[in-house]
Amino acid sequence: MPVPAHTRPHPAGARPPWWALALPILAFVALLLLIINPSDAHAASGDPALAQILERAMQLVGH
Repeated sequence: MPVPAHTRPHPAGARPPWWALALPILAFVALLLLIINPSDAHAASGDPALAQILERAMQLVGH
């Protein structure tokens, strides 16, 4: 016979950790900067293959 799982109730004033908001915001800002100024993507990457992938992704987004 299955036993019901007891879950701990969440307090009404529980706040998420700081990184739960900071990481998505940081990722959004980084992607926004790449869209605004894609020439920086080539300067930031030392690997030419990565630069080609980023360039192809920007071409696909542009169409």
